[in-house]
Amino acid sequence: MAVNRTERLYALVEELRAVSPRPRSARWLADRFGVSTRTIERDLSALQQSGVPLYAEPGRSGGYAVDKDHTLPPLTITPAEAAALAVALHGLSGTPFAADARSALHKVFAVMPQRDRHAARDLAARVRLAAPPVRPSALPHTLRVALSTRRLLHLRHADAQGRVTESTVEPLGFLGGDHWYLIGWCRLQCAVRDFRLDRIHAARALEETAEPRPVDLSELDTPGKDFVALDELYGFA
Repeated sequence: MAVNRTERLYALVEELRAVSPRPRSARWLADRFGVSTRTIERDLSALQQSGVPLYAEPGRSGGYAVDKDHTLPPLTITPAEAAALAVALHGLSGTPFAADARSALHKVFAVMPQRDRHAARDLAARVRLAAPPVRPSALPHTLRVALSTRRLLHLRHADAQGRVTESTVEPLGFLGGDHWYLIGWCRLQCAVRDFRLDRIHAARALEETAEPRPVDLSELDTPGKDFVALDELYGFA
């Protein structure tokens, strides 16, 4: 039975994970799904670009395999739970983790049993959400990567009065709430500062990296709120 591309991508992951670490050739997969070898190769490339840990094994008995240690087994997540994750993802628009959350959700869908995936899609089709107020941009991703790699950032940002300045910043963390802030050590002011994400006009990661610097929240200008670390809130091991 013919399936659409989305279903085929999910099925490809399930097929490769089931036989891992043994590989499947592109020709074998093409025959299995009733498409051309070129189509399968495009599908595999799309999966790799989305973060699925696929690798190619050379040789006559080689092909494509998935790293089982870096994939999820079939999940007992319910269709309602999957739809709830999608609703929560919608609230991340404009935050540093929007693209990563979308990628994670696709991985969850990919390993759900087919019947539950269909039920989740049917439920999601019955939910309507307001369109995000702003178009997605590369800014949050740039900030998140710089934070992960400790690379310095060159920022163009505005203050509450709209005055635009430029700063070289050591990224230290994020604060989330009514607004999202990048927390960083400003080399111009030699102090910890918070930069509201929607007031950052441009951000460029520099080659220079910075040593870890402890964050003192008492130095921030952010209105007083009770903040809790994400690992404490959700029990990261």
